[in-house]
Amino acid sequence: MALRILHFADAHIDIANHGRHDPETGFPVRVLDFLKSLDIIIGTAIAEKVDMVVFAGDAYKDRTPSPTFQREWGKRIMQLSRAGIPTILLVGNHDISPAEGKAHALQEFDTFEIPFVHVISRLCFLSSRELGLPLQVIALPWVSKSKHLATWDLSGDEALEINEDMEERITNKVNKLVDQADPELPILMVAHASILGAKYGAERSVMLGSEMVLSGSLVKNPRLDYVALGHLHKAQNLNEGLQPPVVYSGSIERVDFGEAQDDKYFVIATIERGHTEIEWRKLEQIRPFMDCSVQLDSPENIATRLESALPEKERIKDAFVRLVITYPRELDSLIDDQAIRKYASEAFEFHIVRHPQLEIRSRIPVNKTVSSLSPLELLEIYWDASHIDPDEQPQLNKLASEIIANEEEIDRD
Repeated sequence: MALRILHFADAHIDIANHGRHDPETGFPVRVLDFLKSLDIIIGTAIAEKVDMVVFAGDAYKDRTPSPTFQREWGKRIMQLSRAGIPTILLVGNHDISPAEGKAHALQEFDTFEIPFVHVISRLCFLSSRELGLPLQVIALPWVSKSKHLATWDLSGDEALEINEDMEERITNKVNKLVDQADPELPILMVAHASILGAKYGAERSVMLGSEMVLSGSLVKNPRLDYVALGHLHKAQNLNEGLQPPVVYSGSIERVDFGEAQDDKYFVIATIERGHTEIEWRKLEQIRPFMDCSVQLDSPENIATRLESALPEKERIKDAFVRLVITYPRELDSLIDDQAIRKYASEAFEFHIVRHPQLEIRSRIPVNKTVSSLSPLELLEIYWDASHIDPDEQPQLNKLASEIIANEEEIDRD
């Protein structure tokens, strides 16, 4: 029996609760943008009578949403409950408090035991009996490093490797749950986490660093039939062409200019034991973000060049537009912000970012070469060429000395 699962994540419905307000509702217009996407997703689930909805975390911008935004999110989740659609709400990093015992942003659905709604705040396994479906779910909400540091009683040396330790513990627990699952039924894994090699957006890959990163092998386990991920805003399948699909559905709206080129989606996954097909459903009404840039190198035709760097007025209408201008500092007074803003007056928001360039020529003493000078000596030359205030130079030199000494100590270790 094939099951149809709707997967979405990273709603962040109140992440842009500033700026222009809608006169009818009093809501920020950008909040309405996010709610429109959410309405399309919930409406699709109900109209197409999907077997389950999986939300992979981050309902709001933080763990303390205003009651108004909680009401709007709650209205839409209650529609799923009334339609009798089993719904998983996973707690993401924006939904959770770092302090043990504090309520998370989705707590009310758990507290009031809303029918058909499963709120997941800890790693757990949901059986087919609990779901009322021939399906099993392994759910992994956001893992708080601070909570684990407090509860695991780690030594100092272990704490330095906390991310690796956390990943190993979680991997072992997930693998045990997979081994204990009914081999005859499909397994869906839902997680709010970073996976090694995934793309944040703007082609920046997930790397080992300040947050825990799970290995690709954990989520590409062939015993799993679909992996529904949240946390990264760029829609992507990390196991393209293979089973199981390992899918970040992405955010439901563009959040900033880093997502200017990203289309937005939710996913319909048709799951059977051993094989899953996915369908990307594009959210068509997303407000455009247009990131433009221009490099000026002469005073000729500046106004014309700036306008040419922007899209046609028809495309600018109701869009977020940013123009980054790079130019020699001496052209600063020739750039007419008012004229550019008039051209882009129908944009939803228009931002000008100036990058004046100061040509710096550092002069090396005639009897010296760069390789013969120490880093601090080279910095002295740079301070002078950059016209750094002489009173500030001693403090800058002191800071540079500390950084260099620290790097040398690391190299020795």
